[in-house]
Amino acid sequence: MDAYDKGSDARQGPGRDDPDGLGEPDGAASGEAGAAPGEAGAAPPGPPPRPRTGVAALSPRYQVGALVALAVAAVAVCAHLGLVFLHVAPSNTLTKQHGAAVDEWVFPEFEQNWKLFAPNPLQQNVSVQVRAEVGTADGGIRTTGWYDLSAEDGRAIDGNLLPSHTQQNELRRAWDFFVATHDSEDRPVGLRGSLSETYLRRIALLRLERNDAAGPGGVVERVQYRSRTTNVEPPPWSGEKVSGRPAVRELPWWSVAAETGGARAGKSGASERAREADQAGEADQAGEAEKAGGVA
Repeated sequence: MDAYDKGSDARQGPGRDDPDGLGEPDGAASGEAGAAPGEAGAAPPGPPPRPRTGVAALSPRYQVGALVALAVAAVAVCAHLGLVFLHVAPSNTLTKQHGAAVDEWVFPEFEQNWKLFAPNPLQQNVSVQVRAEVGTADGGIRTTGWYDLSAEDGRAIDGNLLPSHTQQNELRRAWDFFVATHDSEDRPVGLRGSLSETYLRRIALLRLERNDAAGPGGVVERVQYRSRTTNVEPPPWSGEKVSGRPAVRELPWWSVAAETGGARAGKSGASERAREADQAGEADQAGEAEKAGGVA
């Protein structure tokens, strides 16, 4: 019989089920230590839910409003893109039937053209100049020098981060309008040709007034335009040869009586009032002289 008999009261050493020699299995001890009182085997609580962001954080009423606003914006963008596409697309049934509506939406803010991607983009510099015949205060006529209107617009645009639409396009579009509606003899073709001349005359008067071309007491009687077109020199690698000689197109003199009628009438009225004042002054002087003679 072994010294440590199973049936005896002698205490055995630590065994496989009781490595610490405490007389109880590891599983029982660990189970009692890991479980909280009254909650044996309960799962730990999970993380708190994340707060909602974006549209989901709004109340249902505001969510509906946001969705309606997004839908309206999407429809507006699609309609705008569709109208611009019809504007630049070749002639078709829609543009023939609704071309006026398309033009009303596109012009002038959203105008599009293919000049940037054309096989032969613009390769010329066009300078538009104007001069005037001025009626002076003493009844004479003098002719001003040439005012380079294109150079004035260029100086206004150079270095300007936000140039106005007028500075960039008014003169250029007006001159293109004139060239497209006149023949080689500078004769208007149809009503649009006459309209383009009126437009250029008004631009000339505005620019000449800005430059004080008439001077004190003067009135612009007639204006004359000319253009100076110069080819842009091609890059050396192209091998293309162009003429460096500028082409000058000089238009006939245009009367601006209709546009300056108000100024001329005002000047005539002022002259008439001055003449009447002089006559009244002379009459007063004559009366005083007669009185003085009678007294003597």
